[in-house]
Amino acid sequence: MRLEANHVSYTIGGKTILKDLSLTFAEGRRTAVIGPNGAGKSTLLRLLAGLARPSNGRILLDGRDIHAFGRRELAQKLAVLPQGVTAPPDTTVRRLVGYGRFPYHSYFQAGSPRLDREAIDWAMQVTKVTELQARQVSSLSGGERQRAFLAMTLAQQPKILLLDEPTTYLDIAHQLEVMQIIERLNREYGMTIIMVLHDINHALQYADEAAVLAGRHIVCRGVPAKVISPELLADVFGVRADRFTDEKGRTVILPVDLVKSIK
Repeated sequence: MRLEANHVSYTIGGKTILKDLSLTFAEGRRTAVIGPNGAGKSTLLRLLAGLARPSNGRILLDGRDIHAFGRRELAQKLAVLPQGVTAPPDTTVRRLVGYGRFPYHSYFQAGSPRLDREAIDWAMQVTKVTELQARQVSSLSGGERQRAFLAMTLAQQPKILLLDEPTTYLDIAHQLEVMQIIERLNREYGMTIIMVLHDINHALQYADEAAVLAGRHIVCRGVPAKVISPELLADVFGVRADRFTDEKGRTVILPVDLVKSIK
């Protein structure tokens, strides 16, 4: 299942956020969208999820305009986990995950209790929240809460998963835990992952492709180790950085200072 932005522009309040942007996301791949604050990364994710309409251009899912899909039909194919999502304070983890089954229910037709139960159990198992299922979401730590919301999106059983800064506000251990879950979803279940990331090294380690968004455009894209370089950080982020190779032969980028001119 292929998702693509076709000559997409987005303007709001007289301000152009994205302009004539084209980008294709290959099936079964992990793509990291990176760029400076205000570049339009979250806006792009909202457009890809069908949560906003482009001012010009189209978002296509397998060649079909994403807004031609019904809400439930689209939610069975694509799920999004935005930043800052919340739940009512008395909601248990299992109930929260169960909310992800909404695409399979309607006013006129109830879903299958067996399929709902199997999907919920699978989503909690993959995200390691099964032992937390009776807990209230409000009682969870930041890492636990993020995994619970991730489980909710997985209960939709989507082919494509959109994630907006999934490790924000998490400590190092919980960041790695979430990124490893994302890696497993792609490797074992073939899920297409599109994720907005601020951590450059997460993009290097956990993405098959990086797309760099700046100046309302995609300025470059490709294999992360080739695209993400000290030169790119200086040009796009205004940061001077050093590049290393870790013990596993992977590229690591270390920002060390600001350059004189931030573009």
